[in-house]
Amino acid sequence: MQKLPSDELGRPDLATHKNIPKLPVVVVLDNVRSALNVGSFFRTCDAFGISSLYLCGITATPPHKEIQKTAIGATESVDWRYFDHTTEAIQQLNHEGYRVIGIEHTDQSTSLSSLDLTLGESYALVFGNEVDGISDEVIKQLNEAVEIEQFGTKHSLNVAVCGGIVIHQVSRRLRNQG
Repeated sequence: MQKLPSDELGRPDLATHKNIPKLPVVVVLDNVRSALNVGSFFRTCDAFGISSLYLCGITATPPHKEIQKTAIGATESVDWRYFDHTTEAIQQLNHEGYRVIGIEHTDQSTSLSSLDLTLGESYALVFGNEVDGISDEVIKQLNEAVEIEQFGTKHSLNVAVCGGIVIHQVSRRLRNQG
């Protein structure tokens, strides 16, 4: 066994990638404070064909040195928008018919493994601040909340790690329906 060099991976170039249909999923970052985490979200959204990334509040936006460090060019391949307030982004997504799902521990959260996804629906996945999670005003706008089952003594994950798990699961499950 040997590793494949990058030029043998069969990845599309940027122009081709832009024309490949994306999943009807928007990822929303609610006041994520680390630009390194933001860059990781860009890279994850690129990897799994997410349609757009919404950066809200204090969340850093490109061009930014720390975003580029972890995004490794994905800021060019992932469509993104900035909103001053996450509530504005959620209001727009609700108006456009997205099912808005917060990734958060709430008194009504269900497990990620039991999240019901239907091909043909549009989804918005909301991830919160590294310390405070999703803001209370945004929680009120969610259609539902899910959490990742965890089995250790800690009850949280780094937001970018959490994003990788959730986005992978949503992508895999939607693509398996197609």
